Amino acid sequence: MYNKKSVKDIDVNGKKVLLRCDFNVPIDKETGKIRDEGRIIAAIPTIEYLLKNNAAVIACSHFGRPKGEFKPEFSLAQVAESLSKHLNKPVKMAKDVIGEDATALAAQLKPGEIMLLENTRFHAEEEKNDPEFAKKLASMADVFVSDAFGSVHRAHASTEGVSHYLPAVSGFLLKEELDYIGGAISSPKRPLVAILGGAKVSDKLAVISNLLKIADSIIIGGGMAYTFFKAEGGTIGNSLCEDEQLESVLKCKEEAKERGVKLLLPVDSIAGAEFSNDVEPKTFDSNAIPDGMMAMDIGPRAVAEFVAEIEKAGTIVWNGPMGVFEFSKFAEGTRAVANAVANCDAVSVIGGGDSAAAVRKFGVAEKISHISTGGGASLEFMEGKILPGIACLLDA
Repeated sequence: MYNKKSVKDIDVNGKKVLLRCDFNVPIDKETGKIRDEGRIIAAIPTIEYLLKNNAAVIACSHFGRPKGEFKPEFSLAQVAESLSKHLNKPVKMAKDVIGEDATALAAQLKPGEIMLLENTRFHAEEEKNDPEFAKKLASMADVFVSDAFGSVHRAHASTEGVSHYLPAVSGFLLKEELDYIGGAISSPKRPLVAILGGAKVSDKLAVISNLLKIADSIIIGGGMAYTFFKAEGGTIGNSLCEDEQLESVLKCKEEAKERGVKLLLPVDSIAGAEFSNDVEPKTFDSNAIPDGMMAMDIGPRAVAEFVAEIEKAGTIVWNGPMGVFEFSKFAEGTRAVANAVANCDAVSVIGGGDSAAAVRKFGVAEKISHISTGGGASLEFMEGKILPGIACLLDA
């Protein structure tokens, strides 16, 4: 399922390569400039490999939500400039996606040259995975290389549709995701410790359900923990809770017990009178939080217990913070977990989003084995779902 051919397994010499990247970069609302070039920089190794091996690269990506219309504010022109700077060579920018300009540029493109198509989402057919649109996109190239992990959970024309017309393999970025996340799930070094946090337990139920089959222990923090405490009859004050999930979380606890999986909830919590950094933090047992108080971080006893569990791990997968780490008074739990994961000898895999932001904020990102480039995709991957943008690649 995860063992797919990569760009190194095929001959690209003299070939035109349609390369799907994830150039959906954050833009500064005030200046309209790219705020973080991380995703562009992440695509460079695959692009350089293709160019060095005498391929002509036709890069494409979605950007924002133009809803199937040509909107200048969603143009990839800025990305072409940034890409050109990082590659130190010109990147030809097409005025359209499958129109006359794009097809003419692609036809003239020589080995060792690169061009960028306009935003694939300028066409409504992209998200509908329209076969005609996918066919036109594919007709410009000889090979399809997928390197946009953040989009592989969607069956779009540029992520899955083109594979019906071209041989499809992964780029380096996607291969690394498959190796690390796939490896952590299918053949982990044990014990496998999963750490799940974030606000809503409903977002993570499918992940918990899959991890209960493969993990040795599951640590639960963040707002999602309080649905568990309420389900067991605890008082949680104004803490986050999803009443409609009370039965589901009790089932999770029951299944963990049956399977012999250690399910760790935070024994104590740090709470405030309102959702703000200007309140006085107070520590309570997690199942006895008084009215008018809201849990916003795990407490010191929970930190000690979680860290001790993390230190035993052979493999760690982490998705979601332990508390409101954006507030300095409620950041300690997430910081302690980030440090424990970073200083542990285990293979550590962090699933995008807030957990990735946290390890960067606390300065330990370089000590993590793998930080995923896709939030939604890594979650669905951890749920054990078949992702269309991976399933369509050639098996190794």
